[in-house]
Amino acid sequence: MNLPTRLIRPLVFAAMLGITVTSLQGCIGLAIGGAAAATGLVVVDRRSAEQQGEDKLIELKVNNQMRTRFGDSARINATVYQGVVLLTGEALIEELKVQAGEIARKVENVKSVSNQIVVVQEISPFSVITNDTWITSKVMTTLATTKEIPSRTIVVTTDRSVVYLMGMVTQREGDLAATAASQVSGVKRVEKFFKIISPVEANKLDSMSGTQTSAGRPLGESAPITDGSTGAPTAGASAAPTGAVEAIPIQ
Repeated sequence: MNLPTRLIRPLVFAAMLGITVTSLQGCIGLAIGGAAAATGLVVVDRRSAEQQGEDKLIELKVNNQMRTRFGDSARINATVYQGVVLLTGEALIEELKVQAGEIARKVENVKSVSNQIVVVQEISPFSVITNDTWITSKVMTTLATTKEIPSRTIVVTTDRSVVYLMGMVTQREGDLAATAASQVSGVKRVEKFFKIISPVEANKLDSMSGTQTSAGRPLGESAPITDGSTGAPTAGASAAPTGAVEAIPIQ
């Protein structure tokens, strides 16, 4: 069967696009694997595959309802981790912010909602969204290339240059991640929406996922620095670095 030229070109373009996307995914996978090998990072999400799928479904449902309900009167984005919905973005009036929170809470399998929507006089232009996307990519790269941070189990979202981090991490891992993110250029503030777990629990989740840890220690829980003469921990050695960080843990 002979196809008209006007139909052949779109089909060829679609095929080429499919090949390109597949190739890029392969490159991304190799890049992540290389980073993991170099720094000993957790390369899997600590959530179960079922929980990840459920979170993504909740996210799609909430975002779809926000677009349908508010249109141009609000710019709202939902990020979900273990059933906890983080709402970020802007609304023209307080009532819309409240309504958005109520809508999200009614979605099936939602455990709780953290409403971080900002009430503004005018919705920010597209350039702000583009800048937020760029900051998110820089933060993700920083986390993925920084030792002792389980980057693949941390979800990053940015709104109006404020970076929000979600995930299951130990206290030390969370502090290191927030500090690293706060040092990325363009970041105004970092807020942690972490579920804090113990080093033992982190080690268990990582081993269930087939992730190796260094010297049997949970990732991010390095051995304390000790005084060479006494063997005692050096004063202040266990303190996590500080940065422009505000911690709000997931309940």
